[in-house]
Order: sequence, then structure tokens, then C-alpha cells
Amino acid sequence: MVGFLIGAVVIAVGLMILSYLPLGVEVDSPWKALAAGIVLGLLQGTARLVPGWATLPFKVLTLGLFSLIVSTILFGLAAWLVEGFRLKNGIWSALLGAIFIGIFQSIVLGVLDKFMPGLI
Repeated sequence: MVGFLIGAVVIAVGLMILSYLPLGVEVDSPWKALAAGIVLGLLQGTARLVPGWATLPFKVLTLGLFSLIVSTILFGLAAWLVEGFRLKNGIWSALLGAIFIGIFQSIVLGVLDKFMPGLI
């Protein structure tokens, strides 16, 4: 549970940073970003329930881009579900936002894991 909350806060911080970049992602307030972080974390957790062998044909067919496609869809779905979190340029904002959040989340969680092992 602590790991999920830390992940949601990391996503929220990433969304706030992302909202200041000219990529078409808009977040009204830090509370809306936190709500979007929780929703996006729940969606990502739900997507991870699908076994890896079930998605292997899609990963091969899309030359490894299936994970990016799923992340883009989940990012857009989170924007649709959370009021105050918008995508100005539609799918392109979702794609760029998913890439940014994925990189940001990997870096921050990697640093946290290095300095506080076992926390996440």
C-alpha cells in the first residue's frame, strides 16, 4: 500500500511538471494531479494483471511498441476519468505524456529505491 501511495505521488509530481511543458497536458491543481496519479496508478496496476505470455504476440506484432500503446491508452483514459486533467492535443498529448511519465517515474522510483531500499 505504501508503494502504491508513493507511486501515485510520483505520478502527481510528474503531471504537475508536465503541465508546465508545452505538450498539451493540463492539470488544474495539485489535488487534481494527485487524483489523476491515483487513477493512473490503479489503471496501470490493473493492466499488469494480464500475464506476460498473453501479451507476447502483440509485442512481437508491434515490434515492442505494445507497452507504449497501452500506456498511451491508460493515460488518455485517466484524463477522461479525472475532471481537471485534460489533454489539449488528444492522442498526441497522451503519447507524449505517457512517455514523459514513464521516464520520470523510472528515474524517481529508481533513485528512491537506491537510497531507501525496500520502501517501494
